[in-house]
Amino acid sequence: MTDRLGEGLAEALEGFRRHLRAERDVSPHTLRAYDGDLRDLYRYAAEVGVREPDGLDVNVLRAWLAQQHARGRSRATLGRRTAAVRAFTAYLHRRGLISKDPGQLLGTPKRPRELPSVLAQDEAHRLLDQMDAEGPLGLRDLAILEVLYGTGVRVSELCGLDIDDLDAERATVRVLGKGNRERTVPIGEPATRAVGHWLRAGRPALAAEQSGPALFLGARGGRLHPTSARRIVHARIAEVGEMSDVSPHGLRHTAATHLLEGGADLRSVQEILGHASLQTTQIYTHVSPERLKQVHRQAHPRGAD
Repeated sequence: MTDRLGEGLAEALEGFRRHLRAERDVSPHTLRAYDGDLRDLYRYAAEVGVREPDGLDVNVLRAWLAQQHARGRSRATLGRRTAAVRAFTAYLHRRGLISKDPGQLLGTPKRPRELPSVLAQDEAHRLLDQMDAEGPLGLRDLAILEVLYGTGVRVSELCGLDIDDLDAERATVRVLGKGNRERTVPIGEPATRAVGHWLRAGRPALAAEQSGPALFLGARGGRLHPTSARRIVHARIAEVGEMSDVSPHGLRHTAATHLLEGGADLRSVQEILGHASLQTTQIYTHVSPERLKQVHRQAHPRGAD
C-alpha cells in the first residue's frame, strides 16, 4: 500500500494515526472506524494516481464520497467518512502539508434520527423483578441490568468499573467516560443492593487470578467484555418475554427517558449520562406528548386555566 500511495501520503497517514492516538485521545472504536474509512480513501487515491497530500483536493474527495454513495453506503457511514476526511485534511493543513483545507468544502449528509427502542416503566420493573437471579451468573446478570438501567452508563463504562468505584454508603458510582472524563453517578438502592449481593455471593465463585479489581467478571473470571454484556442483556430480556428487545444502549436511553418522565431536568440528565453537549441528551430521550403536556400545565403560568 505504501508503494502505491507514495511516501509523502503514506507518511501523512501514519502521522495522522499517531495524532489521533496521542493528541486527540479518541476511543479505540473511533480510531478503528477512522482507520477503516481512510484505508478506503487510500485505495481510491491510488486508483486515481494521488500519491502526495496536496493531491487530495476537493474534487478527489467528492468523487470518492460519490463512489461510496453509489455503492449503497448508509447516510450514517457517509457522515462518519466525511468527518474522518475533514479531520484528516484539517490535520494536513495545520502541519503545512497542504496549502488549503479541502475538507471544509465538503457537505455533511444529514443522518435520520433513529432512536433505539426503550422499555416502558412497567416493562423495566417486570424485567428486573422477574429475572432468574439464582447462582453466581444470575446474581451478576441482575446486577448488570440494575446498574445499566439505574445509572444510564455506557456498556463500555460498565465493563470498566472496578470494585472501589462503587460507594455503597453514598449510593454513587465513579465512572470513567469518553475522553477519560470522570463523573460520579447516583446508582439507587435497588442497583446498590443487587451489586452487593453479587459481590458477596456471586463474584467470589467466579474470581480468578486474572480478575484483578474488576467489578463484573466473565464466566472464566476475567473482566467482563462489552460483547458479553450485550449478549447478557438480550438473553435476559428474551427470557422474560413479551417486551421490546433492547440493547445496553437501549437501556441507557430508557434510563434517560424515565428520568425526564419523573421530573428530572435536562441538565441533570446530561451530567448523569456524561454528555458533552445538551443537544446529544435531547435526542437520547423518548418523552411522551402526554408527559410534556402535563409538565407544561404544571410549570407554565399560562399552562392551565
